[in-house]
Amino acid sequence: MLKQSLQFKLSQKLSPQQIQLMKLIQLPTQAFEQRLQEELVENPALENGKEERSEYDEYDDVSNGDDYDDYEGERIEAEDINIDDYLSNDETPDYKYQTNNYSDDDEDNSMPFIAGVTFHQDLLNQLNTFILTDEERDIAEFLVGSIDDMGYIRRSIQDIVDDLAFTQGIYTDEKTVTRILGIVQELEPSGVAARDLQECLLLQLKHKTPTDSIELAIDVIENQFDAFTKKHYEKLLLKYEISKDQLRKVIDEIEKLNPKPGGAYDGNQKPIEHVVPDFTIRIVEGELELQLNGRNTPELHVSKDYQEMLQSYKVSSEKSNAQKDAVQFIKQKLDSAKWFIDAIRQRQETLYVTMNAIMHYQEEYFLDGDETKLKPMILKDIADLIGLDISTVSRVANSKYVETPYGTKLIKEFFSEAMKNDQGEDVSTIEIKKILEVVISEEDKKKPLPDDKLAEMLKERGYPIARRTVAKYREQLDIPVARLRKEI
Repeated sequence: MLKQSLQFKLSQKLSPQQIQLMKLIQLPTQAFEQRLQEELVENPALENGKEERSEYDEYDDVSNGDDYDDYEGERIEAEDINIDDYLSNDETPDYKYQTNNYSDDDEDNSMPFIAGVTFHQDLLNQLNTFILTDEERDIAEFLVGSIDDMGYIRRSIQDIVDDLAFTQGIYTDEKTVTRILGIVQELEPSGVAARDLQECLLLQLKHKTPTDSIELAIDVIENQFDAFTKKHYEKLLLKYEISKDQLRKVIDEIEKLNPKPGGAYDGNQKPIEHVVPDFTIRIVEGELELQLNGRNTPELHVSKDYQEMLQSYKVSSEKSNAQKDAVQFIKQKLDSAKWFIDAIRQRQETLYVTMNAIMHYQEEYFLDGDETKLKPMILKDIADLIGLDISTVSRVANSKYVETPYGTKLIKEFFSEAMKNDQGEDVSTIEIKKILEVVISEEDKKKPLPDDKLAEMLKERGYPIARRTVAKYREQLDIPVARLRKEI
């Protein structure tokens, strides 16, 4: 028996323009500027009002306008275009968008970075100060190439011997490579080319001027490394028959060492991350003031040249097929330019409205910078306030920074879940983490508090949370377990 049924399915499909708008909203300032420049290059009908107009003489591919869905695949005839819609009698087109809440004096220009010598190149340059045979130099350079960005060689000597034979045609032995490694380990920064942390610390200690504390530190790292890393200080005191003050001096010397000698190099090849705040919050006469970075508010307008082309077509008595094709292309480019200008305006409004809602929601925090005053806040709270979708708020929060009187912050850091205190009030998990940091900072470092004791102390302060939650928050704060926080 056949059974027929009728089902209704409601679905929402975003248009290409809506998708592009969402992508624009998600972009942080620097990426947005790059996207803006790409659009200015791709669409000659779009111009930046702050730059001199460029002339575009050739357009080889006029099919770009097909990307816009306004025409649903149908060709609009030139006669059907209302040219007056694309012309403006005013010198300043009424669809030109310009912000007035940001002055040129406040513009945040990024600082240029000086190109330096890379970490590995600096090591190779230092090798030139050593007298080596051609084969020794080749082996030394190969060893330098095997050093990772943190300054370590993570591969065994035997693997390096094999690689030298297979890839460089250099046939040698482990004894020779180990000897050349000793030369490479003389390079700066001290500790470079170590094969593990223990060797890295030893290399640095042996480069120091010998003292009683340095000699003892070398012995501790060389022969009691496991006990030292586990902070079994009582065992070390008994082993070396020394006082706590002597052991404390040894620990101080070791703590001065750099466990990642390559990572501290200023000229290494790691990219420098330069954060440009998207917003600025200031306190003016006790009131919060929000500004959108001026680099997010470009002054864009539609090309006058393109408008004049349409005007010429309008007054032309004879309209050839070539002219009709040209006006079709011009219309598509003008439509695209006008849409992009409007999308930039919507982006600015979305960013400003969203951050403004966050600023007022967390007003107590922004007025004095006390993180314990950050209220529980989730994406839905802000979305409901401003009438936007949660995904839109997420796009703003996840990729944008705000400059505050207390430093530059990633906006998503202001969001947190709520937990109940002993009064039944909602408190932010950020507040609880801050209290946990305070409790740990005030503990007796000779007897650091385990997680269950930390949970008890938080409960005494009005935050009843489980031991496992304390452990989770402690790990999120990059605070080690009690045993590793112990000091002499």
